[in-house]
Amino acid sequence: MSSNIRAIVDINQTAAEYKSSIVLRISDNKYIDVKSILGLSFTLYQNHEYKLEIHGPDETEAKHAMVEAFKKHHLYVQVNE
Repeated sequence: MSSNIRAIVDINQTAAEYKSSIVLRISDNKYIDVKSILGLSFTLYQNHEYKLEIHGPDETEAKHAMVEAFKKHHLYVQVNE
């Protein structure tokens, strides 16, 4: 399995562990649900910086886990505050 595919699967599986909404902001009006492996696979390696928006009951834990998942694959991510 290529490292890109491994990163996509890992990030997707990490997001699926949480109840919170986790979306990747592509542009001012375009968002991709990180829990959608198809959407994630089309967008993950098209950019060099990523912005996540996470909202929900377990968002604090989800934010930490998502930053670690991106970092593990040498991808820079910013998370909403």
